[in-house]
Amino acid sequence: MLGRRSDLPMAHDATSRFLPWLVALMVFLAALALAMLFVIGNLLGRWDRDVAGTLTVQVAPVLGEGGDVGTQERVEAALRLLRDTPGVMAARALTQPELVALIEPWLGSSDLVRDLPLPRLLDVTIDPRQRLDLDTLGKRLSQTVSGATLDDHRIWLSRLVNLSRTIELLAGASVLLIGLVTALTVVYATRTGMAVHGEVIEVLHLTGAQDDYIARQFAERVFNLGLAGGAIGVGAAVPALMSIAWMARNVEGGFLPDLSLPVGGWLAIAMLPAVVAMLMMLTARFTVQRTLSRLP
Repeated sequence: MLGRRSDLPMAHDATSRFLPWLVALMVFLAALALAMLFVIGNLLGRWDRDVAGTLTVQVAPVLGEGGDVGTQERVEAALRLLRDTPGVMAARALTQPELVALIEPWLGSSDLVRDLPLPRLLDVTIDPRQRLDLDTLGKRLSQTVSGATLDDHRIWLSRLVNLSRTIELLAGASVLLIGLVTALTVVYATRTGMAVHGEVIEVLHLTGAQDDYIARQFAERVFNLGLAGGAIGVGAAVPALMSIAWMARNVEGGFLPDLSLPVGGWLAIAMLPAVVAMLMMLTARFTVQRTLSRLP
């Protein structure tokens, strides 16, 4: 296809100059939107694995003299209640170094953080196969252990998932819109090329050339231009995506998640030039055949 001879002088058309760059821009935008789809999907899967089936219980510290002993008694009482609850598989109290490590990214690494009267956190693992009444469990905790509160991760996770799904839909719609704009651009460029080479097309018709033969000439030309433009777009998108992932990894404090693409995402982006070129080829072929079929 790349080396076939063309009977139409399309090598120096205006479309040969602007179409590859326009396709490169479209593929670049499509690669960013596609990367967003894969990154968000990866994050949702990771959040579901890390958060689903877990709860957090916060036990307020006892202030004043003997506060450490009183706080430890509260923690032990909460652990006993949780471990005796059907559906709770495990419960453990986070150690002081673990608590400090959670707070240091926000308040800084200093001795002041270590001296603060921090609330104790209990990491609770529940059996996902059993239905646990979290409202009842939370009330039992607050009534049995003074200053104990239950944090259900699923409440904020559901909101986060809804937001992520919305972003996924927008990214998917962007990819479809980019494909539609690319197809319309090909239709315009193909009709322009047919108008420019109208006399040559008429001569080919007189010499017995079929509509399918002429359509193939345009389709192959558009395929080559689309493949070249797609390669340029992917070549620009790859370093941009790698730079974003690198900058996200270097943000201190864990404010941003890992934005690196999975292997499937890179493969999908690598296939964009071929997919776009095929779309352009089919669009050009259909446009030429439809236009020629209307000619007398």
